[in-house]
This record gives sequence, C-alpha cells and structure tokens, in this order.
Amino acid sequence: MTPALFILEAVTFRYTPRRPPVLAGFSRTFHPGLSLLRGPSGGGKSTLLKLLAGFLLPTAGRVLTRHGTAPDHAFLQHELGFVFQQFNLLPAATLRENLVLAGSAAHLPPATVATAVAAWLERLDLNAVADAASSDLSGGQLQRAAVARALIKQPSLLLLDEPTSGLDDANTRIIAGVIAEWCAGGRSAIVSTHDPRLAAEFPRADTQELLAA
Repeated sequence: MTPALFILEAVTFRYTPRRPPVLAGFSRTFHPGLSLLRGPSGGGKSTLLKLLAGFLLPTAGRVLTRHGTAPDHAFLQHELGFVFQQFNLLPAATLRENLVLAGSAAHLPPATVATAVAAWLERLDLNAVADAASSDLSGGQLQRAAVARALIKQPSLLLLDEPTSGLDDANTRIIAGVIAEWCAGGRSAIVSTHDPRLAAEFPRADTQELLAA
C-alpha cells in the first residue's frame, strides 16, 4: 500500500500565545497525487502548507511525512518544491540567476542545472525575460518564474500557495498545464487556491475544504 504523503495528528497552530489558533486539533491525511486546498482567506491554507514544509512547527500535535518523521531540512532540500504567494525571488538577480541559484542550493551538478533551467524557461514561456532582473518582471512572469524555481531540482512533491491568484486566463492555463503534467509523471502536488478557474481544471483532484478555527 502506498504510504500517505502527510499525516497530521491533532495539529494546533497559533502565531502568538494571545492570538486565536489558525488551526485547532486539525487531523488530516494527504495521499499521493493532486490535492486542492479550498476555503476562505484566513482559513489556514497558507499556514497549513508551511507546516507541511516544516517552515512552521505545530503548537501541539504532529505533522508526519511519508517517512514517518517530521519534515526536516533534508526533506525540504531534496524532496520538496514550494511556491510562495510572495514569489521570494532575489530582485537584483536575473531570472536565470535565480533559477541557477535554486539548482545550486539543491547541490545539483552544474550541467544538470543548466539543462533544467533551459527546459523550464522554455516550458513556462520565459526565455524572452531570462536575463532581465526579477524586479523588472510582470506579475504573471514572476509567478511563472516562482514555479520554475521550485521545479529546477525535480522534487517529488510540490506545495503551491495560490499559484494563479491575480493572473489572467492565459497564465492560469500555463500553470495548470504544468501542474497536470507534473502529477501525470507520478509526482504529487498540494495546491492552495480560491481560484475557480484552477479548480475547474482538476475536477477529479482530492479537494479538501479548510475553514477558520
């Protein structure tokens, strides 16, 4: 039997002791394939993704990866790709440099990085702006660049936080296509979204609703 991607056991998380919890006693199992996190703003979608990645630690309860252990640095470095809402690209570096740095941080051989960078620039229609500073890119270009950066190291699992928020239909279709191809290759993705266009692209995905605690 294929192990679960993640198991959350009675997870509670609050950002400060005086604030109400974002998640309270939250238990959930995520299986391989594509999962969509739906729910209103403030429902805990972004927080949950960061807990899965190990960027945040539960106030109570446990988050377990498919290895039966909490997400750690090795898991993040070798198995996980994360696309943030804020993109987090280095603004003074070119798009190409941002992608190369992502590959170097994963300790990939330079030739492997060069091949991956060229492939994702082509697939995500970014060749024309590859040598532009990230600070000069449009919103759609930045979002596609953030997806490319997460994919450079060929992770087995993608976590994407609102990857089509504010994008036009053309950019939304590009990103949806990449997600579909990625999962069709036997890999997995967990996508936080309130975008009905993206949800409509994946009617058979495992959709999980989150509500504020």
